[in-house]
Amino acid sequence: MPNWLLPENIADVLPSEARKIEDLRRALLDHFRLYGYELVMPPMLEYLESLLTGAGKDMDLRIFKLVDQLSGRTMGVRADMTTQVARIDAHLLNRDSVTRLCYAGSVLHTRPSGFHSTREPVQIGAEIYGHAGLEADAEIQELALASLALAGFGEVRLDLCHVGVLRSIIAGDEAARRHEAELFALLESKDVPGLRGLCRNFAPETGAALLALPGLYGGVEVLERARALLGAIPGVARALDELETLARQAGAAATVTVDMADLRGYHYHSGAMFAAYVAGLPNAVVRGGRYDHVGEAFGRSRPATGFSMDLRELARLMPGAERKRAIRAPWGTDAALREKITELRKQGEVVIQTLPGHENDQDEFDCDRAVVWENGNWILKN
Repeated sequence: MPNWLLPENIADVLPSEARKIEDLRRALLDHFRLYGYELVMPPMLEYLESLLTGAGKDMDLRIFKLVDQLSGRTMGVRADMTTQVARIDAHLLNRDSVTRLCYAGSVLHTRPSGFHSTREPVQIGAEIYGHAGLEADAEIQELALASLALAGFGEVRLDLCHVGVLRSIIAGDEAARRHEAELFALLESKDVPGLRGLCRNFAPETGAALLALPGLYGGVEVLERARALLGAIPGVARALDELETLARQAGAAATVTVDMADLRGYHYHSGAMFAAYVAGLPNAVVRGGRYDHVGEAFGRSRPATGFSMDLRELARLMPGAERKRAIRAPWGTDAALREKITELRKQGEVVIQTLPGHENDQDEFDCDRAVVWENGNWILKN
């Protein structure tokens, strides 16, 4: 095997693409800051138990595991940063007030999460802790849509769902609660025949409500259909009210759809969930929602809601980065030349010194100006 061959779904990021990713990372973190979000940097490695706490059953399969040479305990390479940030809020910051945190960094997956997805995403996201009201969900949704607009995505489809609908349907049926995980899998894949077969074991009203969920997909008008079919079930009306509020909140920033069976992350989330899609990619570019129980898993119950996205995936959909304007200067030890170059760099200019024998090298910079010796001075010329 050639020494330069990389594992499947693992790839180097070359200069022009790396610049797009980094520029986008800086722009988004600065944007988060305008909303009052504080940056945290969790570690790449943690003990496995910490990474799996409150993260849902599927996370164990996504994490690369290794043995710590110091303690002998099993460690994991993070596959998601959300639970790490929840741990920081619960145990390190330990604030009673509302806390807004954001993060950005690489994560590693044992398997790609979607078609053509990388196994080494650069995850960026934002979380609100300490407020159980829908206002926090609305702010997170607004920030996610604003982030996509900042990245240049003008046409966005926002897909809304609420785990409270399914949980309310099965709350009064013990047999259905015992098959909760199986129901989740069937609904996520919209396997109606499999769902119909399983529902024979439940109360008729429970089965009828569950079989209605895969068909409740479409525009905002789906909420009215859902009210007619499921509104009498305790807890469902409140969940539908929350979805209607979030749909109105999106306004013109996105085309809103509702999918009552899109329950990805069901075991992790506890309320309204959303996914954002853009043209050119079958996978959701943003996923978010409420996950109040994660802080409780760390020993301190805190309401929480947030979202995350993959910068590498977003950058891949963005147009190629334009070559950056730069200044070319000759190589030399002349004090006046060094002073001129230093002055230009302090002004924020990119100054590239030409090494001897490499006057015509091409790179990602567009050297449209040059430092030249003229009339006894080093001057800048087009």
